Amino acid sequence: MSNDIAYPVFRSPDPVLALSMARRLLELGRCAYTNVSLYAELRSVDEVRQGAKELPEGWFRGQEHDGEFDHRVPLEDRPGWLVGVRGVGLPADPRAYEGRLPVDYELLNQAVDSVEDAFTAAIGTSAGEINWQHLRWPDAPEVGFHGEAKHAEVTLLFNTSTRDYDEPTDDHTVLVHVRSVHVDGRQMREPYAHWLAGQVGLTVIGPGQRC
Repeated sequence: MSNDIAYPVFRSPDPVLALSMARRLLELGRCAYTNVSLYAELRSVDEVRQGAKELPEGWFRGQEHDGEFDHRVPLEDRPGWLVGVRGVGLPADPRAYEGRLPVDYELLNQAVDSVEDAFTAAIGTSAGEINWQHLRWPDAPEVGFHGEAKHAEVTLLFNTSTRDYDEPTDDHTVLVHVRSVHVDGRQMREPYAHWLAGQVGLTVIGPGQRC
C-alpha cells in the first residue's frame, strides 16, 4: 500500500462531466512527465468488446476458475487470454466468456489526453478508473504546506466509490491524492486536499481513503 490518501471532491452520474472536473484538477498539477493509466473490471461481453474496439492496445485478462490450473501448469500452456492479451487476441465466441467475467483491463503510462475520452465512452456500467500520476501540487503557504510530487495524483472512479471496486455505485467520483500523515488519529494533510480542491472550484465531499 502506498502512503497516499485520496479525498473525493466531485461526484456525478454523468461520466463526461466527471471527466471534465477531473481534468480541471489535473491541470493544477500537470507537468512535463505527467502520464495516465487505465484500469477496469469489464463485467459484460459487450463492454469487453467495446473496450477492445476503442482501446485494443490495452491488456485483457479473463478469470480462471477456482482450481482450474495446478501451479505446475506453465503460463504458456494456459489459454492466452487468461494470462493477458491485447484486444485482437480476445475470443470471438461469446461462450468463451462463460465463467470468465469480469475481464480485467489495464493500460499503463499513456500520454495525457490520448486515451481518457475513449475509455470514458467504453466503460459502460463496469467498474474502473483513470489515474493520472506524476503530478506536482503547488505550494499552499496560506495553509502552511509545501508542494509535493511523490504523492500527487488524480483518480476518476467509474461506477464505484473505492479503488478496490468493492462498493458499486451509479455515479462517478473524482479523487485528489496527497501524502498521508497520520498523527494522533488525525490526517495532518487533509487541509491541503481541501485547499487543492478549492483552487479549481471544488470541495472535499467525504472522508479520505488509503490508496
